[in-house]
Amino acid sequence: MPTEPSALPSDIDLSRPSAARVYDYYLGGAHNFAADREMAEQAIAMWPDLPLIMQANRAFLRRAVRFCVAAGIRQFLDLGSGIPTAGNVHEVARAAAPDARVVYADIDPVAVTHSRTILKGDPQTAVVQADLRRPDLLLQLPEVTGLLDFSRPVAVMMVAVLHFVPDADDPAAVVAGYREAMAPGSFLVMSHATHEGQPQRADEHQTLYQRTATPMSMRSRTEVRALFDGLELVDPGVVYLPLWRPENLDEVDENPERFTGLAAVGRKVT
Repeated sequence: MPTEPSALPSDIDLSRPSAARVYDYYLGGAHNFAADREMAEQAIAMWPDLPLIMQANRAFLRRAVRFCVAAGIRQFLDLGSGIPTAGNVHEVARAAAPDARVVYADIDPVAVTHSRTILKGDPQTAVVQADLRRPDLLLQLPEVTGLLDFSRPVAVMMVAVLHFVPDADDPAAVVAGYREAMAPGSFLVMSHATHEGQPQRADEHQTLYQRTATPMSMRSRTEVRALFDGLELVDPGVVYLPLWRPENLDEVDENPERFTGLAAVGRKVT
């Protein structure tokens, strides 16, 4: 059931949809409210594939986490993490590496409240309310420094979040702030909405998200690739969500461009 409004900070406007809670609804979660469900249903009416796209994004996250664990990563910083419902970073990582540690960071106070409730009593996770656009501040938070050691390799997750950072906030500089803090051998995991593939529906979707506190800025493959400057792209590079290291080729859609999301992982070499 959704968190009771009385348990939430009093200054939160529950009449305004939240991107994190809309995403939770797409995934079949219960941590959302009437305004979020209304917006999600309007979006689905315009774009029936949206739940499948969000599920493909979550499937990419799981594959990328398993890839990082196999490469030796045991600590994760999940930026714009939303609500850690089923199949999130700590669950996937610990299935292969029980000692994995995860810090979840989100700007949405409701997502943070939900996350802290879900993860209460888990010493290998922490949740911070922070603006990912300020890596200089976020990386110094005691919850982050107390759980993650940036002198050792870490996976920084930016899954379905940078399209909520407008060009005016210089997303390349934001990424660079984290890249510079990462030790060699670290990974940047990213998925990003794109207008390529289905431009008309993408434009309608961007217009709908103007109603939220986090409007959307879809970007091209070239623009997404540029966000990995200074990192070595892991094969197969920047591709549509289902094409990033699928576990079963038979499950790859015949028209992967219909998912309108790009995925990639970059490694810091030096």
